[in-house]
Amino acid sequence: MTTLAFLGLGAMGDPMAAHLATHARAHGHRALVWNRTAAKAGAHAAAHGTHPATLAEAATADVIFTCLPTSAEVDEVMNQMRPHLRPGATWVDCTSGHPDAATRQAAELAAQGVTFLDAPVSGGTAGARQGRLTVMVGGDAAALDAARPHLAFAGKVVHVGGTGSGFAVKAVNNALLGVTLWATGEGLAVLGRAGVNLGAALDVINASSGRSNASENLIPQRVLTREFPATFALGLLAKDAGIAVDLTQGVQGSAPVIAQVAALLRAAQHAVGPAEDHTAALKLIEAMNAQEIR
Repeated sequence: MTTLAFLGLGAMGDPMAAHLATHARAHGHRALVWNRTAAKAGAHAAAHGTHPATLAEAATADVIFTCLPTSAEVDEVMNQMRPHLRPGATWVDCTSGHPDAATRQAAELAAQGVTFLDAPVSGGTAGARQGRLTVMVGGDAAALDAARPHLAFAGKVVHVGGTGSGFAVKAVNNALLGVTLWATGEGLAVLGRAGVNLGAALDVINASSGRSNASENLIPQRVLTREFPATFALGLLAKDAGIAVDLTQGVQGSAPVIAQVAALLRAAQHAVGPAEDHTAALKLIEAMNAQEIR
């Protein structure tokens, strides 16, 4: 019997762990869950048939999944679990982490005979609930092949390169989300000041070359409606864009647009609040233009 452990039952982790539990039941495996707030793990166990565990217990699993806010939190749990880890295990980190942290964490775990895969996900809470997340994986290809059957929350799994590559792709992907969201917000604020009907403007943009996920989905559903449902925190988007800036500097690249938008997202985080939905970043654009986007 294979033991699987999932650490971090937040907005993404909770449904991801639920899919893992379904997979475990179907294949005769055991699924453990841990959360910093123990009551959440207990509730997940009651709802999905998982087993709430301590970090020491979770450390004995064959495959350990983490889905935490940043690499710093992964370091915290890793340090507590290290004395109990089992050689031959695989650690799959679905956190939107930092490539530099992945390199260090992989080396530390390798010294104990544990393989590390950085495997952040994309698809949002809806994708997590549907089990259709895209997983971008950095690390050993053979280790991914062995872990792949347990990625029960995935609709698409792509091996993108060596250790840290998964985190790098995720950071750039989310930076591009920030760029398109911010640029579309600026354009709509300008059009609003010009007296244009923004719903009509989006109809045109979404049938033209300026369309994006921001224009087709995020802004119509979250901004024009003024709902801003908190599914992906603004502070986390700003963090990811910052990682993309770090990556650019680390490879001595040049990405001035990403750097500028990362700074603007950080400003929006301070002005609007880090826990607000990422689309609420456009409230800063509204303030800059004295124009509501609706």
